[in-house]
Amino acid sequence: MVAIAAGSLALTGCSENKGTSSNKNSKEDQEEAAVQSNAVTYADAAASTGPAEEVPGAKSGGTITVYQEAGLSHLDPGQIYVSDAGQVANLLFRGLTNFKEDGKGGVSVVGDLATDSGQSSDDGKTWTFKLKDGIKDQNGKEITSADVRHTIERQYAEFIFDGPTYLQNWLSGPDYRKELPDGGFGKKHLPDSVLETPDDKTVVFHFDVARPDLPQMLAMPGYSIVPEATDTKAKYDKAPVALGPYKIAEYKAGKALKLVKNDQWDPKTDSVRNQYVDGWDVQFGVTESTQTKRLISDQGDAKNAIQFTGGVESTQIQDVIGDAAVNKRTIKGYQPYVMQLTFNLDRVKNKAVRDAVTYAVNSKSLIAGEGGAYGGDVAPNLFAPTLPGYEAKYDPYGRLKTPQGNIEKAKELLADVPAAEKKLVFAYGNTEQGQKRKVAIEDALGKVGIDVVSKEIDSASYYEQIGKLSNPYDMYITGWGQDWPSPGTVVTPIYDGDQVADGSSNYAHLNDPKVQELIKKALTQEPTEAAKTWQEAHHYIVEDVNPAAPLWYTKQFQLYGSNIGGARYSTESSYIDVTRLFLKS
Repeated sequence: MVAIAAGSLALTGCSENKGTSSNKNSKEDQEEAAVQSNAVTYADAAASTGPAEEVPGAKSGGTITVYQEAGLSHLDPGQIYVSDAGQVANLLFRGLTNFKEDGKGGVSVVGDLATDSGQSSDDGKTWTFKLKDGIKDQNGKEITSADVRHTIERQYAEFIFDGPTYLQNWLSGPDYRKELPDGGFGKKHLPDSVLETPDDKTVVFHFDVARPDLPQMLAMPGYSIVPEATDTKAKYDKAPVALGPYKIAEYKAGKALKLVKNDQWDPKTDSVRNQYVDGWDVQFGVTESTQTKRLISDQGDAKNAIQFTGGVESTQIQDVIGDAAVNKRTIKGYQPYVMQLTFNLDRVKNKAVRDAVTYAVNSKSLIAGEGGAYGGDVAPNLFAPTLPGYEAKYDPYGRLKTPQGNIEKAKELLADVPAAEKKLVFAYGNTEQGQKRKVAIEDALGKVGIDVVSKEIDSASYYEQIGKLSNPYDMYITGWGQDWPSPGTVVTPIYDGDQVADGSSNYAHLNDPKVQELIKKALTQEPTEAAKTWQEAHHYIVEDVNPAAPLWYTKQFQLYGSNIGGARYSTESSYIDVTRLFLKS
């Protein structure tokens, strides 16, 4: 699941940047972002063959310093499902497939350990992957199909609890742990009818339905390979074995992580990653405020430093954009999150009320509280600009034309609505950010005659509380981003009626027959065809159902030192692309 924390964004409130130009920027940025929303393509063996394309001007040597506020919750690939560890994972680990970007928004899936992005048969229900020759772990042991099988089977073990579960569910259903409770460490293994390894170089997946997204799903860090011979089960989280260009030299949880070159990594087998610098020095506990100050000053080690998943601290945004030399050292782009005001459809049953709220909400005011135009842009719909199928001009509620809210239209829709239905309970997180959002919601909806009753929720349990089917709230702000570049990882988790349950991310409790039909259809189609079906589902959800009012798209704004070369924004990760960085001197 990729839900964004309540009251926690890349950029927080900014007193200087009031977002006065966010409407103009929204239109311009979203036109440009349409280039980044093409469907992901599946690459052949030629595109999957290394070495990776050389970065212009790249040099070898030196150590990159990384500033990071929070420590890593996991280093075991099977436990990785958040972006900070995901950044590290692309330096340390490799999976069957990986994402390759062209720097212009185009993303393809290439073979990483596999020779290509995979070959499907049996109407998409069977997928075959052949392993490249000569791929070794940091200890010099060659990776075989047995290691791939082990990697997948260990995901069934009880000690793996924080990672993705797509593959396990697709292979064995929602009760997958019962199929292999010991995670394949004993004598029992998945049957060949599900997972087959006919020889050392071949891996075959068998599904009960077509799984066209498999190559993208396997590119998730959580499915990176864990060599069977070196697997220490739960202890693996502290000392994993590398297959990527770097390996761990030192790790002090929450304090420091030092990476050095992995001399067993062969660039000829890797079409995505480069290995320019000698090492990485990750420093934890450095606040975003301190990160920004150091990088603005550009003194000493800061010249060789980057932000991993942090962003420019909001109160210093003007210090960055106001200095041309500093502003040149930034990467900017959309994150995958769409912030929305989600309606509890069990309680807010009148669509006229939902439509009125959607017209009335003031995105401009909400965005000002997130850092202005550098913190987010007005969202005209429920698909993020990073998602295949995104349409920059799809704006059925006129959010781009009236980002401050269309008061007259909202009043018109509410004219015949009984007073009792115009009293709505709004849940918000008990953070500074949540308070700002509460004020903005109350102010906007109050102008159209809606009586907002605000209820404070502990931010640590925010999603747990709104995730209860019997929750006492009519609406709440939520955020969601895709697990990989496919609308299926957005529409299915949050709008699939089969997902309506306590703890589910279908916070609106939407269960619509047409949505179900379109989801089922799209999941069996190849990405290009599926994109059309997902688009149809998106239009129907937004216009005919309206389970949530789109509010804003979140943005990334990161700073790096003057000696860092090769810096660019990664569409896939929504952070700086760590696979191509070097030091200029």
